[in-house]
Amino acid sequence: MKITSFDPLILTKDAEGTIALFEALGFEKVHKKDDLEGREDIVGVRMENEGGFHVDVVHSDRIDSTKPDLLTIRMNVDNFDEAREMLESHGLKSETGEMVTDASSKSMGMRAPSGFRISLVEHIKKGE
Repeated sequence: MKITSFDPLILTKDAEGTIALFEALGFEKVHKKDDLEGREDIVGVRMENEGGFHVDVVHSDRIDSTKPDLLTIRMNVDNFDEAREMLESHGLKSETGEMVTDASSKSMGMRAPSGFRISLVEHIKKGE
């Protein structure tokens, strides 16, 4: 398994405010994903700055607006099943028990016993 990217992901009800903050810090929107079949409650925006740093801001209606935003690590890999198995062997567990898939990716939120979270993602290449 190879990690292809590793950066912060902020899960929030206030994506507009969070995006505005990062724009003020010099980040620009480089990608938006809002076509997850069956999960219209999720909209993800990838942002990048001049130095090549990234942050992902994800709006979800499932987030409780009375609680703080959720910060996680987005880890893209080239082999989802291998990465999931390795993370589970270190005690990480799926937060919901479900994998989110669409035509271009599959992902799953996982939590470590100590509480930190990883959003595990594999991009599906066309022709596979």
